[in-house]
Amino acid sequence: MALAALHPAIRNRHTSRYPFDDQVIPDDIRARLVDAALAEDADFSFLPPERLERVLVLIRDAEGFDLSDPARDAEQRYWTRDTKVEAAVDGVPDYAFGPADASGRAVNRDFAGTDVIPGRAHALFEDRPQLALLRTVRDRPVNWLRAGQALERVLLVAVRHGLVASFATQPLEWPELRHLLRDPALGTGHPQMIVRLGYGPEGPRTPRRPVSEVLTIEP
Repeated sequence: MALAALHPAIRNRHTSRYPFDDQVIPDDIRARLVDAALAEDADFSFLPPERLERVLVLIRDAEGFDLSDPARDAEQRYWTRDTKVEAAVDGVPDYAFGPADASGRAVNRDFAGTDVIPGRAHALFEDRPQLALLRTVRDRPVNWLRAGQALERVLLVAVRHGLVASFATQPLEWPELRHLLRDPALGTGHPQMIVRLGYGPEGPRTPRRPVSEVLTIEP
């Protein structure tokens, strides 16, 4: 799909940290997502059922590592926002955290960390999330750039087909766990992102700083 055709989807692309339903993404839509990543020189492949459980274990292990690491907890607090205390102009506001996991199967990062948010809803997440790995042939800065471009295109194509998405970056942030994601059984290449896709509620719009504060365009 041409980039110009994806432009209208930008405003509707929000991360959804809510439970998705059990509807399986059709093969033809999966193929379009694969092609979207390939257009940016990256590989995007859905995990088959026999490989899914292994990746779910790595995600849960990484989430546990994060929660037991004071430095990680402090970093997360730095870029999350309690909107009862401050107006969010960037970061992840508390209204975008999504419900707390009542299933033990959620793959989303819990942005509440070790805090307990009064009145936060609890929900059962899908038992078999539809996860895909985004990979690049090498692991150099140019490949990181291409991975970002591929992820952008995949997400916009997903929006055009009525899908919502969230991410599971936790095991990618621990070198020993990221290395395990390079198991040949899961595919070849360097893992850059784990994407959860499906059908469910759209996530809320979150704040962005004005372009003038983050980008300088020189003549």
